[in-house]
Amino acid sequence: MAKDFALTFYNSTTWKRCRMAYIKSVNGLCERCLANGKIRTGDIVHHKTPLTPANINDPAVTLNHENLEYLCITCHNDEHIGGEVLREGLSFDEHGQLVEIN
Repeated sequence: MAKDFALTFYNSTTWKRCRMAYIKSVNGLCERCLANGKIRTGDIVHHKTPLTPANINDPAVTLNHENLEYLCITCHNDEHIGGEVLREGLSFDEHGQLVEIN
């Protein structure tokens, strides 16, 4: 779930452009699934080094393609909640917000 300190960043044009460029660079596929021989589209651009108030203004962390990974919802949830299901019908959106899925 995106923290309050990161909301401005995630809504910025700079992030949105970086995000789209990164998705294009990995052909829109979940990188972890692909590494395991599965082809699944990605959903969320994940920061490998988590964003914090101390690094939110550092483009070497926030906008660096080396720090990004495109993940499907399942892989992203595994990363953040260790594969545990919080509740059926919930997932994270592209901003890390917990949302209901239909």
